[in-house]
Amino acid sequence: MRTTKFFAMTAVAITALLGISAGNCPAQKIYILTDLEGASGVYQFAQTRDAGPLNDQAKEYLMGDIAAVVRGLRAGGATEITVLDGHGSQAFVPHLMEPGATYITGKPRPCLMCNLDESFAGLVQLGAHAMMGTPDGVLCHTQSSKSENRYWYNDVESGELAQVAIVAGAYGVPTIMVTGDEAACREARQFFGDDVVTVAVKRGISREAAELYPFEETRQALFEGARKAMSAIGKCKPYRIDVPIRARKQWLIFDANGESRLQTKEGVIDDPLKLLSF
Repeated sequence: MRTTKFFAMTAVAITALLGISAGNCPAQKIYILTDLEGASGVYQFAQTRDAGPLNDQAKEYLMGDIAAVVRGLRAGGATEITVLDGHGSQAFVPHLMEPGATYITGKPRPCLMCNLDESFAGLVQLGAHAMMGTPDGVLCHTQSSKSENRYWYNDVESGELAQVAIVAGAYGVPTIMVTGDEAACREARQFFGDDVVTVAVKRGISREAAELYPFEETRQALFEGARKAMSAIGKCKPYRIDVPIRARKQWLIFDANGESRLQTKEGVIDDPLKLLSF
């Protein structure tokens, strides 16, 4: 009895010394930025661009992926989760929102990543796709798939994965997890290192052809990956590049006959938060 009491008192003393208690453990706030092209079951632009049955179904696929990730983050210790709809035409289905998170959708919005600040411990890029020109990238593009935009920052070609991470990095927030096709996951590791957790939900064959994985398997992998990603906090570093940023952009301009010509813009970006206004 005395031994048990001694150990109990010692544990209390150590806890007090370290300032740890159930009520004051540091909050693990996670920010999730979603896109539609990288969701389970999505492989055609017809699913992502225009309203209709295919688009409605693809949105449901995305909400299933989000639900699995939210549950996994919670299981890994996340105390607060914000989910932002990053798809251009918006893709959230409110009645399918998983409890345990808040969801931001609708436009116009005052900034790229609303409510993101230094208080977040990590960023999840969910439903991501590879940059424009990736041979095995399902629905690959950077910002616009129609004008086929391409971007270089300090002479490094960068897609949306890097763009989002640069903005988050300005707040000191690291990307801890990326989900999408195999090409997007590969790109994530190239930019963010091997500590970032990646979950592939399909494998690209061409831009609009893919080897799909069953939803039961992808959702389980997403749950486990999200839970593991909470352990990557502290290992993953914010993605930052030298400022001022030497920037270059290329895109296609189409005339009335549908003929295209390449347009190029070069300049300097002095603030990472202004990255996408270039």
